[in-house]
Amino acid sequence: MLAEGFGLSGIVSILFTGIVMKRYTFSNLSEDSQRFTAALFHLLSSLAETFVFIYMGFDIAMERQSWSHIGFIFFSVIFILVARAANVFSCAFLVNLVRPPQRQISRQYQQALWYSGLRGAMAFALALQSVHDLPDGHGQTILSATISIVVLTVLLIGGSTSTMLEALHVVGDGNEGRRPSSLEDQENYEGNNNAGNIELGSEEGTSTTSKFKLKLQEIQKNTPSLAALDRNYLTPFFTSQNGDSDDDEHGPNREPRRSNELQDLESHGLPARETG
Repeated sequence: MLAEGFGLSGIVSILFTGIVMKRYTFSNLSEDSQRFTAALFHLLSSLAETFVFIYMGFDIAMERQSWSHIGFIFFSVIFILVARAANVFSCAFLVNLVRPPQRQISRQYQQALWYSGLRGAMAFALALQSVHDLPDGHGQTILSATISIVVLTVLLIGGSTSTMLEALHVVGDGNEGRRPSSLEDQENYEGNNNAGNIELGSEEGTSTTSKFKLKLQEIQKNTPSLAALDRNYLTPFFTSQNGDSDDDEHGPNREPRRSNELQDLESHGLPARETG
């Protein structure tokens, strides 16, 4: 509601809220509540997704579509592929500049990320709103183009994604590389490799790209990592530590603490009542 009041995207705010709640609020629940909540929201998300695709199917079959702008639909498909390629490959390039060689995003993974970009319920909902917002039938043209893109990406690209991943050798038995086992090991792993890369780059880095890479690595080395910020400040502030309740209920030898009533009975030599 706050995002809508300021004219921002309510969808993005809901997405960000869900990410934060999964990271921090979910840890405050008991194990039974976590299992129940995860199962409940998984069921709700499946029902919502199923409803959207059923609604989309009815819309394709029963509503009148605007197929007079085939060129617009064709170039829309081309442009979303080009835009996703520009997004994936450029972001992967920037990430690889500051990552050690062992953790860089390979070309095969970049191609898999580009190929697996599907359009579905979110694009259809936004295009459906454009029918009422745009005049002179422009919204209907956008809706028809979006439906074509959704059907094409979900059926064609989505149906062939597993085959594409196997062809790129992204999935399979030989793709389980060594990963740090814990967050602390990952930070030490990255720090050691970054230090080695800086020393190596100082000897070989003469080009502009190498100097820019060295500068980014120095900034990364001197800046506190987000993982350390999350572990030291955000997680303790937003989540309750499960170990605190365990320490309160158990003694120093990890034995259950006895209640004051039970200790009084034992001190007077009276038998304690069975609690079942």
